[in-house]
Amino acid sequence: MKFSGQNMTVGYDDRSIINGLNIDIPEGKFSVIIGPNGCGKSTLLKSFAKLLRPQQGNVLLDGKSIYEIPTLRLARQIGLLPQSPLVPSGITVADLVSRGRFPYQNFLGQLSKADYEAISAAMEAMGIMDLADKPVDSLSGGQRQRVWIALVLAQDTDILLLDEPTTYLDIAYQVEILDCLEKLNEYKKTTIVAILHDINLSIRYADHIFAMKGGKLIAEGAPRDIITTDLMRQIYGLECSIIEDPETLDPYVIPRSSVMRHAERY
Repeated sequence: MKFSGQNMTVGYDDRSIINGLNIDIPEGKFSVIIGPNGCGKSTLLKSFAKLLRPQQGNVLLDGKSIYEIPTLRLARQIGLLPQSPLVPSGITVADLVSRGRFPYQNFLGQLSKADYEAISAAMEAMGIMDLADKPVDSLSGGQRQRVWIALVLAQDTDILLLDEPTTYLDIAYQVEILDCLEKLNEYKKTTIVAILHDINLSIRYADHIFAMKGGKLIAEGAPRDIITTDLMRQIYGLECSIIEDPETLDPYVIPRSSVMRHAERY
């Protein structure tokens, strides 16, 4: 599915966060959006998910405005994991993950065999089968995050939008989650767009990186093509060195502390 934003200006009330943005999401690829806090990353995902309508411009899915597509039908095509979603009080893991099947249910709200299979597959992928009967609000932050990702996996969409999916996870779980998403992209050709704050994990997993600052797209492309010291300085104000990752041969960003920069002056 072709997914794009055209001349998008998006904001809240009279304040624009994104200004005149044009963006084409690579089909069937794992894309990552990077940039400093407040640059418009989450605002962009909300627009892509039909949660926030652009003040100007449009979001297109296969050439059609998503605002002309019924919400239930769109939910079978685009899944979103927002930042810090709220957990319904007392709900179990299995019940929460089953909500990912809502777009497919009949008017009676009954789950079909296909629904149960999708729910089980999503929970298995996230390693949470043993948590099925536990209340979500009794879980650790990392466990909860895996439950939420299982929910959007159960939704079984062609496009998956993830706003900081590795939040609250230690490094081992971050890698585990990103490995699962990478496999999903490889085997099902799911188009994935994720916001990540760890630049080196972004480089390692992304096929395509979008670098944003101040509501604008500063650079985009394959990590090896666009990750430079100049780009890190431009979007983050970060002085760094870039070496070759010995395992993947991708760029690896090493921040330079202010102490090191100060010492070089003498």
